[in-house]
Amino acid sequence: MTCASSIAFIGGGNMARSLIGGLVARGQAPGSLRVAEPVPMLRDALAADFGVHAHATAAQAADGAGTWVLAVKPQVLREVCESLAPLARGHRPLVVSIAAGITTGQIDRWLGGGQAVVRTMPNTPALLGAGATGLYANPAVDADRRRAAETLMQATGITAWITDEALMDAVTAVSGSGPAYVFLLAEAMQAAGEAQGLSPETARRLVVQTLLGASRMLDESSDPAAVLRQRVTSPGGTTQAAIESFEAGGFRTLVDQAVAAATRRGRELAAGTR
Repeated sequence: MTCASSIAFIGGGNMARSLIGGLVARGQAPGSLRVAEPVPMLRDALAADFGVHAHATAAQAADGAGTWVLAVKPQVLREVCESLAPLARGHRPLVVSIAAGITTGQIDRWLGGGQAVVRTMPNTPALLGAGATGLYANPAVDADRRRAAETLMQATGITAWITDEALMDAVTAVSGSGPAYVFLLAEAMQAAGEAQGLSPETARRLVVQTLLGASRMLDESSDPAAVLRQRVTSPGGTTQAAIESFEAGGFRTLVDQAVAAATRRGRELAAGTR
């Protein structure tokens, strides 16, 4: 099968499964989707679960597809791209990468040059359709292909375009790694609740719903986080006591340092794969 409107996923891991599931749920024909997955059990599961065309090799899936989604680990992406370079030169697909830390310039070079490449940074809530994805398009990506890439990534959540690729490392640090920061906060809040006498089950339920509710308020309110925080911080009350403790401990500085460290690490990973 060769069809310019088909999408080939190179790699059938969790993020690829999430995108495929989201696309199918939105009405994408399963027959227009292909997946390259070398592990037979995973390959068979993808075909059975979604009705897609599953292949053992990247070349089989990519040949003739209008869009390629590079969903392999960053450390093997160069090898995969170089193996696909002859096809890329012949077909000129839209290439969408979800590999962290790998630049559009690297991908374009590994594919032989002159390719339309969109670099994306999704995060793990995409597995639930609640993801946040930053996107950057190289100059070879025209308006139609930008829309195609955006539609693809919106299958698992919201998207935001970045105009300077150097800022993709900041996107990785804020939203790509961000779920882990929230999990760490939840872990710490639950442990603190247990230290005050709550059972693990009760502490967990209260923490999870509190984070869900606060996130929903942030999403649905037009007010910034600072205003929402002030509204629940009564002078001299329990919340103020907690906030003052956070501030005295350097909470804002710690968050700033953490995001900066993740940003630096993203740049280092990119530099190490040139």
